[in-house]
This record gives sequence, structure tokens and C-alpha cells, in this order.
Amino acid sequence: LSTIKIGCKNELFGHNLRLGNSLVFWALCGRYVLGHEAMRRMGTANVLIAGMRGLGVEIAKNVILSGVKSVTVQDEGPAEWMDFSSQFFLLASHLGQNRALSSLSQLSGLNPHVHVSAHTGPLKETLLQQFQVVVLTDSTLDDQQRFGTFCHSNGIKFIVADTKGLCGQLFCDFGEEFEVLDTDGETPASAMIDHITKADPGVVTCIEQRHGFVNGSTVSLSEVCGMTKLNSYGPVDIKVLGPDSFSICDTSSFSEYKKGGVATEVKKSKMLQFKPLDEALVDPELLVMTDYGKMTKHQTLHLAFQALHGFVKRVGRLPKPRSQSDAELLVAMVTELNKVSHLDQLDEGVVQSLSFTACGDLAPVNAFIGGLAAQEEAMFYLSGKLSIGMCWWIFIPCLSALSTALLSLLQRGSRYDGQTAVFGSGFQERLGEQKYFLVGAGAIGCELLKNFALIGLGAGEGGHITVTDMDSIERSNLNRQFLFRSQDIGVREKQKSEVAAQAVRVMNPNMNITAHQNRLDPDSEQVYGHAFFMGLDGVAAALDNVEARVYLDGRCVQHQRPMLEGGTLGSKGHTLVVVPHLTESYGPAKTGSQNASPLCTLKNFPHRIEHTLQVRRLHEGPLGERSRSNDAYAIVPCRDAAGFLERTLGRGEAEALEVLECVWGGVGGQRPQGWEDCVGWARRQWETLYNNDIAQLLHCFPSDQLTSSGLPFWSGAKRCPHPLTFDPSNTTHMDYVVAAANLYGQIYGIVGTRDSSAIRSILETVHIPAFTPKSTVKIHLTDKEMEEERESGHLDTGRLDELQKKLSSPPVNSAALQMHPIDFEKDDDNNFHIDYIVAASNLRAENYDIPTADRHKSKLIAGRIIPAIATTTAAVAGLMCVELYKLVQGHRKISSYRSGYINLAVQYCVLSEPLGRPSMHKGTQVKEQRKVCSKKRELSGPHLQFASDVMPGFWVIRFYGTMATL
Repeated sequence: LSTIKIGCKNELFGHNLRLGNSLVFWALCGRYVLGHEAMRRMGTANVLIAGMRGLGVEIAKNVILSGVKSVTVQDEGPAEWMDFSSQFFLLASHLGQNRALSSLSQLSGLNPHVHVSAHTGPLKETLLQQFQVVVLTDSTLDDQQRFGTFCHSNGIKFIVADTKGLCGQLFCDFGEEFEVLDTDGETPASAMIDHITKADPGVVTCIEQRHGFVNGSTVSLSEVCGMTKLNSYGPVDIKVLGPDSFSICDTSSFSEYKKGGVATEVKKSKMLQFKPLDEALVDPELLVMTDYGKMTKHQTLHLAFQALHGFVKRVGRLPKPRSQSDAELLVAMVTELNKVSHLDQLDEGVVQSLSFTACGDLAPVNAFIGGLAAQEEAMFYLSGKLSIGMCWWIFIPCLSALSTALLSLLQRGSRYDGQTAVFGSGFQERLGEQKYFLVGAGAIGCELLKNFALIGLGAGEGGHITVTDMDSIERSNLNRQFLFRSQDIGVREKQKSEVAAQAVRVMNPNMNITAHQNRLDPDSEQVYGHAFFMGLDGVAAALDNVEARVYLDGRCVQHQRPMLEGGTLGSKGHTLVVVPHLTESYGPAKTGSQNASPLCTLKNFPHRIEHTLQVRRLHEGPLGERSRSNDAYAIVPCRDAAGFLERTLGRGEAEALEVLECVWGGVGGQRPQGWEDCVGWARRQWETLYNNDIAQLLHCFPSDQLTSSGLPFWSGAKRCPHPLTFDPSNTTHMDYVVAAANLYGQIYGIVGTRDSSAIRSILETVHIPAFTPKSTVKIHLTDKEMEEERESGHLDTGRLDELQKKLSSPPVNSAALQMHPIDFEKDDDNNFHIDYIVAASNLRAENYDIPTADRHKSKLIAGRIIPAIATTTAAVAGLMCVELYKLVQGHRKISSYRSGYINLAVQYCVLSEPLGRPSMHKGTQVKEQRKVCSKKRELSGPHLQFASDVMPGFWVIRFYGTMATL
């Protein structure tokens, strides 16, 4: 249960209580990453965020999307042009007005279930007492120490976040004692048990080749048959003996193990102690490295940020851009501080670069630091999930991009003032001239478009952004794709790409952007062909699957265009920059990384809930393919029925038999005439799937069946099933019938009902034919057997001939045969789709004694929902745009670039030099060229000629997604 604020009341809701899709789904979105208890804790928190420049609004956006109780934004200052380089909720009309008030309307619209207010007065201790979490941005060191001490003494969680040009810092203090409920943020590991020995200690062998546990893990055992004491034994510490085995407690006095069982990891809580800011400033052990190639720079920056506060206090301003005298003063102040810190080495170049850029304000840096800060605040303290949780002084390795040749007179009164203070107006012009292609307008795509608008990418003369995304906006998008609103859901004219493009035009009216709704694949190469890619300066990938990434990478390699790529999975994220002739490309998909479970396992031998949840692969025929095949038959004029049959038979007899069976099921005697027929069909389907099919399987392979080696057939991953008996008083049984009957009715345009009492009355009249298992039925043990039989041509040709005769003369009124195919939609809780999948999966799990899954978990797996949160996507997009700066400047040293790997659930954020492009020895060149060109004929001719034009004296070709020079 979660407590969600609705108006002035607190209401509790669970799976059986519907309070409206908007409220329920917004809460469920975060649960896919954080879980139920974490979301409950977040829903009770009041948060204060001080400072509404770019960093403050970034943090506020992420926290509001996460779903806390209330957020108050505080700022005393008026909006000015310098803010526009990173404050995405300010308009030109807000100049001179209070930043907090100007941002309030847009922040409130992000999540209707979070109360957002503004405070325009100064920060005082009496104000801080009203909140559980206080975040300071754009603050002085004196204020940080003053309020940090107050919050530490009063049990208020305290966060300091700050950015200066290309550098940022983050500090967290959650008190003397803070309990972490989950130390790694990962889903608890679980494994199916194959055997347990009677010994001291007992040894558990798992069905899976890798159980996923580590030494010291604590697990609970359940569903064990025979050695039943283990089911109530409680959590037990284990010792890993191998990838598929581990030892537990003394089992020598327990009963003999018979079968079954699940081992599930039990998360251990952990108490953390935080130091107040005063102590943390002088404790070097709290410094977390993000770029291990620049450890000295991290240590120097820790002192430089403190010196910067002293500089402002002494001079009354930040150092001027590229002022040598200001830089010398800051270096002297850092040297003085080091007399206490005793660093072995100071990097004066870093101090100088910080001084040169400190008055700048960059959107990508704010996005990265803002994502981390919101993760600390919302996902760590508020949810109890472990994250960074200590003290960060973060260095973004982009200072090498500072070239004095790019710096010209600064433009005052421009929305890019905060950026030109770092890079100069000449570089700003180059950004505006860029032509970029963004593929994907989802979570990362929205964040990238925001950054593009703020930095002015493609917003100048000759510049342009093309964005494509074929998806429409769904309710599940709203908790992380902040450019969309509730009113955009389900509107056909409002595709993701178009709405996102309109939103960033508001942020920056100078944006030159075109929205497409095309899928990027070989079919769209007429749109995105050679001329299109040759007109680009670069490509940004914000995709949600590996196959699309590989294809886009190939197009970029072929046309020698740089690519920025990023992805997230919950609190984890990565970034990759691909530079032609310099770095390794994304490369081909790794084989086996996304392999589906064998069909024979799903049909006959499931042993995990993930197997039973693949209902769509097993049951699409009755609810999907039949209506599509029938439509193809029904829309054919009567005179061309023979043509339809001829085309169908041309697909092969085996496939033709499947198609014609589907068609006959829709037009023959099985076509329902009313609601009662739909209920009858659903009841007979239940009997077939959960009783008859299981009885037939046990007839072919009895429970005591032995293999040719004399071992039990039903062992290991093969769980012996048992048939179910329909019980109208069983909720899951009725859930299946209600959902299946309604879905079947939708296909034929028949209106159904959720009235269980009425459906039970109809069920009393449904006749269930008696079933007798047949000895002639063959059940395949592997997919290979299934495919071999399919290819052997052993099929019922008599049935095929019979169907051809029946369908050769369709009724004159073909409109009466029309059906309505059902496309799976996970976000509509009233369409019976998830209802059907949950019931069908749990019934099959009951057949095989597999632990069932609730609606929440079932929806996550069956809907193939990739858990995503706003904090991670913001951080990843920020890192991608930092690399974008380097691409636009044309860096040719691989040491200038960084690939990013982050896991915001733990202390892990690493920026590392990308891998270089592959090279080959001279002796293999001609041989490899022939081999690749013989396999990839499309690489000959103009592609190779173009490559030689770009890089005279070299041939650049694609090796399955990588680049090589010949």
C-alpha cells in the first residue's frame, strides 16, 4: 500500500482499489525501480530546494517527478540573461521577475500529485524546520556551514550541490545514524532448487547454472517438499560452493528432500554515520573519484572549491573569464589551504581552468550534478535505497576543451551568456550551425532535447535538429519524460517527437527542429539515406533496444559520422562517444544477450514465473493472429477468394494450415453470436489449457517416467505438473474467464461485462466436453525437434484440403466477417490485457507449483518495461552533452573523450577513456578486405570511394559494427 495525497485527504490504495489511472500509474512507475516500501516513504517527505538557477530547477524537476509529498523552491533573486543557459523553465517575459515564482507553474505541472510552492524570502532556521530534506544550490560556504550544522543537530537531511563552469560538487549529510534498507539497489536474487543434502552443513544444488548469490548472502527457503522445516526456518547465511551450489544450516536431522523449492535473497539493512560539513571539508577519505586518470585533479578541486568561496568573499564576485590575475589569486588561496590539507601535489592548471570558467553556467553539467543530487535526496534518503550517500567533489573532465582560440568578446544580454563565459562566442556560433539527428524522444531523448535547446545546438543560421520517434505518449512515460503532460496521452496528432519538439521551441524560440515519426531501419533508408547522413554533423542515439543501436551505429560508421549513445536501466546508466577514425564503435549485438526462452520450455516445461508470463507467445493465436488472418480473408471480394487461398498456400503448407485454421475459427462454427458464446469459449479455453493439456502431457510422460539413463524424467528444470479443476469460487479462475471472455468479445465487436455473478450464471449452462488423452500425440522436448518435424512435411494434408474447400466460397456479406485485432497495451488498466496475462500466468504457475507473481511484477515482466527514473536519464544526458562539446570543437586526441558508467544506487560513477579503433597487421589487410567485401557486397563502390576521399590513402570499411583501416 502507498499513501498518496489526494486533495486534503490521504487515501490508501492497493491492486483491487481503482482511484483513476493517472494517480495509480504515476505511483507504480517509481515502484518498478524502488519498490513499494520506498515509494511509501517518499510519499511522506517534504523537501526544500534553495536556489532556482539551472542546477536548482534540475534537482526540483527530478524530485517532483519521483513523487514526494511536497517541494518548496526558494530563491530571492530575479531572472537574468545569465540564467537562460541552463534554467529551462524561464521565458524572456520572466526577466527581472523572481526565479522561484517564475518557475512555479511549470514545476507544478510535472506531477499533479506533488504539492509545489515557492518561497521568495531569505533562508532561516525556522523555515528549515518544516522539512525533512534541505538542498542548497548556489550558496555561500558560510551558509552551507551554518545550515549544515543546524540540520545535523535537528535530524534534517542536508545536501549541498554546486556547479561552476565545467566542475561540480555534491555533499550529503543524513545524520549520525541512518538506516539503509537496501545496500545495492538490486532486485533480490532467487534460484530454483534441484536438490538439498542431509548433512552438516546441508548443500543446496540449484537448477540454474548460476544462482547469483555471493558469500555472506542471506537467503530464505520456500516451496520445499520433503525437507519442509526449511520453509519456516527463517533467513540463513550461506557459503557459496560453486556457481550452482551453496551450503546452508545443519539439515542432518531434517526429513529427506523430495523436490522443489526456491532460495530467495534476503536484503540486510545497514546503519550509516554521516559527518557534518565542517568535518567533511577536512576529511580526504570522503572524496570519491569519478575519473581515475585524474586523481590529483580531484584532490585539487576539493580545495579549489573552498578557495573559490573565499575569493568571492574577498573580491565580491567570481573570477572573470580568462582573467590571469584572478587565476593567480585563486592559485595562491588554494596553496594556502594546502598548508593544512598537506596534499602531496597540487594541479595548478586545474585551479587556473576553474578560475577561467567559474562564472559560467552549463546545462550539461547541471543535468549531471542535478541528477546525482536528486538521486541522493529522493532515492537514497526518502526511499532508503543506498546511493552515493557520502561526500562528492565531482570533476567533469572537459577542461581540455578550453581553447583560447575560441574565445572572443562575450555577448551580454544573450540566453547563452552562461555558456559563452566558458567557451566564448565563436564556439557558440559553431554550436548554432550544427546539424544533428536525434533518434528517440523518450526519457533520454527528452533530456537531450532540453540540453540541445539550452546550449543552442542547431539554433543558429544553417543549423538544424531532426528528431524521430514513432511512439505515441503513454501514461507510464510521465514520471521521467518531462516534456510530456497528461493531456498529451492518447492524442493521435501528438506523437512523442512532435510534442517534444514543440516543448523545446518554447524553451528556446530560435530552435530549428523538425519532428519525424519514422522507425529507423532499412525500410526508412529512402528518408535517411546517403544524402541525409552526409548533411549531418553528428548523431545522438536515445534508443531502447540493442538492435536499433547496432543499426544506427552501422549507418554512422558507413557515413563516417560521430555518434553519441546512452542508455539507462533503473539507477544504472552508460554513455559512449564514437568518433570516426579515433574510437571503437558501438559494434554488433552480443549473441545470446537477449535470447528468448525455448518455445518447448514455455509450452511444456516452465520452471520460472518468467516462463509462464510469456502468455503472448503461447496464446496470441486465439486473441490476435486469428483476427488478423480473418480480416485479410474478409476484405477480399468473393470473386478473389481463390487468390487469397493461393497466396496463403504460397507461404508453405505448414504456415498455410495455421493461417486457414485461424480464418475458419473466425468465420465457421466457432464464431460467437453473443456474450454467452464468449463466456463459453473462455471456459472451454480454461479447461483445455489448465486441465486437458496437462493431462495429455502426463499421459505422454507420467510422473514416474524414467529417461534412457534410468534417471527421473521429471527432475532438474523439468517440474512435474498437475491438472487444475475449475472452481468458480476461485478468484484467479474467474479472473481468467472474465478477462478472456471480454477480450474474445472485443475481437468480434461483442460488448462484455465485469459482473462476476452474471458470468457465473452463464457458466452453469456451459457444456465441457469430456477429454481422453491420446497415445498418438507427440510432445517435443526441444525446439529442434519441433522445427525438424515442421520441416519434414508431416502435417494433416487432409485437414488442409478440407479447409480450402470450406473457405473457397465465402459469404456474400464479407463485412459480417470483420474482426478487430487486439494490440497489447500495458498502460490501460481497463482493457483486460494485463488482467488476462496475470490470470493466465498464475494458473500455469499453479499447474507447475511455481510461485505466482502479483500484478505489479507481472506487468513489469510481460510489458517488458525497462525501469527508468528521471535522475539517471538526466545524468546520462548531461554526460552525453559534455562529450558533444568536444565533438563540436573537433578534438582529435582520444584522451580528451570519456565513456561514462554510473550506478546511482551505489558509490559507482566512473569516467574512462574510450577504446581506440581496432587496427590490423599489414599482412592480413588484403585477406581481410576480400573476406569482408565478399560477405558485405554493399561496401563496394561508392562507400569505399567516399571513405578514401575523407581519409586519403586509407580504405575505411565496416567490420560488423567496428571500423578498421586497410
